[in-house]
Amino acid sequence: MTSLSVEILAADAAEPITSAGNAQLGIAVLAGIAVIVLLITKFKLHAFLALTIGSLALGAFAGAPLADTIKSFTTGLGNTVAGVGVLIALGAILGKLLADSGGADQIVDTILAKAGGRAMPWAMVLIASVIGLPLFFEVGIVLLIPVVLLVAKRGNYSLMRIGIPALAGLSVMHGLIPPHPGPLVAIDAVGANLGVTLALGLVVAIPTVIIAGPLFSRYAARWVDIPAPENMIPVRPSEDLEKRPGFGVTVATVLLPVVLMLVKALVDIVVDDPENGVQKVTDVIGSPLIALLAAVLVALFTLGRAAGFTKERLSSTVEKSLAPIAGVLMIVGAGGGFKQTLIDIGVGQMILEFSEDWSIPALLLAWLIAVAIRLATGSATVATISAAGLVAPLAEGMSTSHTALLVLAIGAGSLFFSHVNDAGFWLVKEYFGMTVGQTVKTWSVMETIISVVGIGFVLLLSLVL
Repeated sequence: MTSLSVEILAADAAEPITSAGNAQLGIAVLAGIAVIVLLITKFKLHAFLALTIGSLALGAFAGAPLADTIKSFTTGLGNTVAGVGVLIALGAILGKLLADSGGADQIVDTILAKAGGRAMPWAMVLIASVIGLPLFFEVGIVLLIPVVLLVAKRGNYSLMRIGIPALAGLSVMHGLIPPHPGPLVAIDAVGANLGVTLALGLVVAIPTVIIAGPLFSRYAARWVDIPAPENMIPVRPSEDLEKRPGFGVTVATVLLPVVLMLVKALVDIVVDDPENGVQKVTDVIGSPLIALLAAVLVALFTLGRAAGFTKERLSSTVEKSLAPIAGVLMIVGAGGGFKQTLIDIGVGQMILEFSEDWSIPALLLAWLIAVAIRLATGSATVATISAAGLVAPLAEGMSTSHTALLVLAIGAGSLFFSHVNDAGFWLVKEYFGMTVGQTVKTWSVMETIISVVGIGFVLLLSLVL
């Protein structure tokens, strides 16, 4: 466990800053979340401001001194950004290099050239899953939608038959697999092992994406049979490039951080000796920071230079990749502040007592809390961060594998039924040229399938491990 994780857990275990009873705390939590929901949905306030105001309201409703609430919020914000801020930045750089160098297009074109007919939905889910590893969900959508529309039009496929597998691949990566912001913050909050979470996440993700993608797309294509909208097929990012990086080297670069983190997790399990030389080496190269930094440095050559980028263009690409994530970082940070405020007013202990009294399995409780916040706020990241803060005390005494499963249960819950308060809902609706009803029947149902199937596999794994 990193020193950061120890600090966060120490902070999480701090004495409550209020002496409020469970009833008052319960009302304070509901009121705090209601404030956030209202500000985001009704007043269209940015999630960062909504979470900040909601945290202050939460402390006030719980009867905590304002100075203590501010301290809790700023401590949580600082710890969260310190823990995952650099990782989010490195992930953004890797994703931008992948997109701008034509590496993403190279993966797409190579797989599509070898796929056809019934294999096409499976090819789309594979493309989305590989490309979705280093990319934020919204970036992945913008990158993949032109491909989906082109394939559907040229191959005369149903748009949903091609589109749903691609969306499922992106969504599952976003909700379950680090280094995406939600899973990273949840891992930090509950003190989970990143490598183990990544390994188990892949075990859950593969069958989940198959069911919600290629299999569900058969029904989605029957329910909503629409052609690809002509006006939504934009120019692909790499069409102005003279050359692109090769398929093999691009895939290897994207998978490098995943492989390094998985090797660390495997060595930790097999060797299990902190003094062992091999484990010391893998602990360093498999740490998220070093794994992602290594991938970015490699990508500068295997992607950037291979596409003919000059030093100036490489520098410009890195710079442009960081600007769009400022909002994400602030939302994640404010979510961490909200989480710390929840813990410091004593909500964690209340949840612990609640789960014992009602005999609800911790994994199912975590999923239900994430579902409720997702439905209310529309944000998977906000749902993950808030739910992780609420259920963090449940991780105490859990085994390494079950703590990782707790993160995955939260991630699965955060994807439940995307509807009109989710930016992703409108993104998909507009790109695919669907009505609100058609988007609900396809995209919203797909997200719900991912969530339900995901928690199903998490609970099955909890019985085995």
